[in-house]
Amino acid sequence: MDILIVFIAKYLIFVSAAIAVVFFLKQPREKKKEILTFAAMLLPVSYIVAKIAGYFYFSPRPFAVGNFTPLISHAADSGFPSDHTLLGAAIAMAIFHFNKKLGLFLFFLAIFVGLARVLAGVHHSMDIVVSAIIVLIVYSITFRRFDLRNEKYAQKRTGGK
Repeated sequence: MDILIVFIAKYLIFVSAAIAVVFFLKQPREKKKEILTFAAMLLPVSYIVAKIAGYFYFSPRPFAVGNFTPLISHAADSGFPSDHTLLGAAIAMAIFHFNKKLGLFLFFLAIFVGLARVLAGVHHSMDIVVSAIIVLIVYSITFRRFDLRNEKYAQKRTGGK
């Protein structure tokens, strides 16, 4: 069971990224531009917000306070928020904007990665939940900005009609 937890905690994020890349590559040129633009707004902003949150809240990793050996070797630094969950959720929401079913599936995988990292002893559940919340908040803001930008672009192309 430990091998499965370690695999999910460390490597499932790459499966999510690969699925997202395949989805991206199958899209027409115009859709690829939209996906890249949306992801270029969502991913870095999510990461910056998470780093700012981590700056204001220190959460020692479970193995550091519980005196046990985690399944994954890790520095005994702050685990708040979870970078793995954050990246997985951000990838998921970038895809969700264009394909709801696939995006929800990838979001499920991101949460699964987070849960495995809790079971591996390198994160508290709050680290996972907050990472997902950060991405959802940034997504909702990005969604509004992206749609407004696309609406203005469409109006310019059609002469304001």
